[in-house]
Amino acid sequence: MHRRQFTGARKLDLNDRVQVRIVRKRLKISNEQLSSLVRTAGNSLAAINKEAISRRRLSLPGSRIPAADVVDPVKEVVPEPLP
Repeated sequence: MHRRQFTGARKLDLNDRVQVRIVRKRLKISNEQLSSLVRTAGNSLAAINKEAISRRRLSLPGSRIPAADVVDPVKEVVPEPLP
């Protein structure tokens, strides 16, 4: 039996607060980032997703290693000789 699958909405309606919140949560972006994506890619959900992925790849990850002046040098412990 052939059933037609529901694909959901294909266009983002910026006036629908629920839809905007769902898209923002799914992409893990802020309101400003979403509006920038919509200006760049249009209101197609596939285009917004594609643009968000490409922007995420272009940004460099933050440095998790602290600077050298923050790290304390390791002090070597020398055991005392036995008498």
